Amino acid sequence: MNKTTDDTLRISEIFFSLQGETSRVGWPTVFVRLTGCPLRCTYCDTSYAFTGGQTRSLPAILSAVAQHTPRFVTVTGGEPLAQKNVHALLSSLCDAGYEVSLETGGMLDVSTVDARVSKIVDLKTPASGEMIKNLWTNLQHLNPHDEIKFVLCDEADYQWAKQVLNEHQLSKKCDVLFSPAQGSLSPKELAAWILRDQLPVRLQVQLHKILWGNEAGR
Repeated sequence: MNKTTDDTLRISEIFFSLQGETSRVGWPTVFVRLTGCPLRCTYCDTSYAFTGGQTRSLPAILSAVAQHTPRFVTVTGGEPLAQKNVHALLSSLCDAGYEVSLETGGMLDVSTVDARVSKIVDLKTPASGEMIKNLWTNLQHLNPHDEIKFVLCDEADYQWAKQVLNEHQLSKKCDVLFSPAQGSLSPKELAAWILRDQLPVRLQVQLHKILWGNEAGR
């Protein structure tokens, strides 16, 4: 575990829900949402986590997680890697025996993330407005238990993602997820494109939004 003189993090919320995305979809999961994000994606649905939150110590965070006795824990944001102490949190969660995943926007270095953590790296598409900030060297630090996610707003995004998929042979590195941006692209239309082009990707529809809409803490 990384040693720091200050073990605190700025936390937007900690909650227990069903995982709505990734290969762990449907599993009861504790979410630790960190405050702050340097990105401003056009489709962002967690802008409330850009600011605010509470400063909490690492032991307090671990205690809050343990109350739910989970198997799965997801550290998300905002952008969790924007806080230096996230590495200590991730390692501590792994040490406690949880199956831990990290959801990151893909602009910050993932090379020092604890190898036990499943990294969910979001590659930003043209329509996100943040494509220029993708840190492409992150692709060199992916393991088979990690996942790459594309949130797609339109057919131009899809064609771009397909090109990236092929150029970098992403499906040989780890699972690749194609997700339609809610309100911008029909899941049915995206499914048709994936089948037409026989892409080696997983269609991801956000289960939590089907169940609870855009409620925070879900």
